[in-house]
Amino acid sequence: MFHIVLFSPEIPPNTGNIIRLCANTGASLHLIKPLGFVLSDKTLARAGLDYHHMACVTVHEDWAAFRAEVPEGMVYALTTRGTRHYAACRFAPGDVLLFGSETRGLPEWLRGQIGEDCALRIPMRDPSRSINLSNAVAVVLYEAWRQHDFADGV
Repeated sequence: MFHIVLFSPEIPPNTGNIIRLCANTGASLHLIKPLGFVLSDKTLARAGLDYHHMACVTVHEDWAAFRAEVPEGMVYALTTRGTRHYAACRFAPGDVLLFGSETRGLPEWLRGQIGEDCALRIPMRDPSRSINLSNAVAVVLYEAWRQHDFADGV
């Protein structure tokens, strides 16, 4: 239903948690290289528990390769530099929810390509910088899914 994209993720347990989240929500997970770990990392497997076989996970060489494979759907960049609140956005099935790496976020060139109107933020109190990547994905993915009455959920 939705595409979760992690641009250059670095921390294996976060990606493992997101694999489990995608398995439970029906979202597809896309990992954009370079990755800060190997997919056989034990902490990634531990965090994902036994959900890996239930998730659709694809690794892409770069952003262009991802867009060649998934050309449709609005792309929303989740960033602390976002100008719109994520809950004010009306998501549609097939939309792309793009998240940057844990320490660097999304590169400026990619944020520029996506545009300010599609740069979304998760509110938080000052002086907080960001929330955990897997938590951020869960917050936004569940809002998108909720907007569609948890279609295909049990």
